[in-house]
Formats: sequence, structure tokens, C-alpha cells
Amino acid sequence: MRLASVFLILIFAYVVNIVGGQAAAESNTVKIDLINAKQQKIGDAVVVETPTGVLIRLDLERNPEGISPGTHAVHIHEVGRCEPPFNSAGGHFNPSKQKHGFFEKNGMHAGDLANIHVVANTPLAIEYFVPQLSLSAGKTSLMDADGSALVIHESADDYRTDPAGNSGDRVACGVINRSAQAK
Repeated sequence: MRLASVFLILIFAYVVNIVGGQAAAESNTVKIDLINAKQQKIGDAVVVETPTGVLIRLDLERNPEGISPGTHAVHIHEVGRCEPPFNSAGGHFNPSKQKHGFFEKNGMHAGDLANIHVVANTPLAIEYFVPQLSLSAGKTSLMDADGSALVIHESADDYRTDPAGNSGDRVACGVINRSAQAK
């Protein structure tokens, strides 16, 4: 009987730990709707805080209106506003005041992400891991008072040219803020 009681206590502790861990993970998760210039939803993204950064999963639907097949820049911008033509999202998220681009010898903007390659008639799914960002309070948080935004540009990022990699107009945007946080 005593062994059965210990076994039940261990099972209970295990279940509480799993459920508690999922609740903690979900509280540090943000779901984003990506919209085009016509304010139509063309995809979504999920941002999940990890112990060492954030994991971003970006999904675009097949043939998203406003995004042509080809290579497009993706950046995290400093303001959580997506009013077409999306200039309301401000500049790149850059709390360390670096120059733009992966090839910048002194470091890049925290919001610089790799290009995506959109193929006609094919949905897109990509994941980014960004170690220098967070959803928790602090200098590197995407969840400050005005939030931030995930922005897709009309052209490829050249990974060099300051301030935005010569990537052209903003063609899609999604708000990252507390109201988008998973419940």
C-alpha cells in the first residue's frame, strides 16, 4: 500500500510538472496574423520564448496576395503597428544600436532575419531562432510598451546596406504585442 501511495504521488508530481510547464511556455508565446497592404490575412507566425532567445515560426499561405514569388527580406521592426504601407512599424528592432546586415563586422540589428524564398503555388513555412531577443521584460524584449512587428519586404535583403538591406517596400506585417499573447 505504501509503495502504491508513493507511486501515485510521483505520477501526480509528474503530471503537475508537465501541465505547469505547458502553461509557462504558453504564457511566453505570441501568435501573430500577417496582413498585406489590403489588410487581408495572408499568413501567421508564432513567437515562443526559450531559455536562450526566441523561436519564430512563419507560415504564409499559397500565393499570398501582395507577395510575389521570389526572395523577400524579413525583419522585426521596433513598433507594434501595422497600418499600410507599414511605415508605422518604425525601423528595425535594434536595442544595441548596431548597423544593418549579417556581414556587418561589429554586429547586426537584433531584428535582422534571413530572407525567405516564396515559390508560386506553394505555402511557405520557416523557423528562425534569434538568441538576442526575448518576450520577457528588458532591453531586448519584443513586448515593450508599443510592441514590435514582423515585416516582409518586396525584395531580398542584401545583408549589407544600412538601414534595411536595400529590401524595398514593406508588403506584409504582423503585430507582436501583449494583446497577441496566447491565453
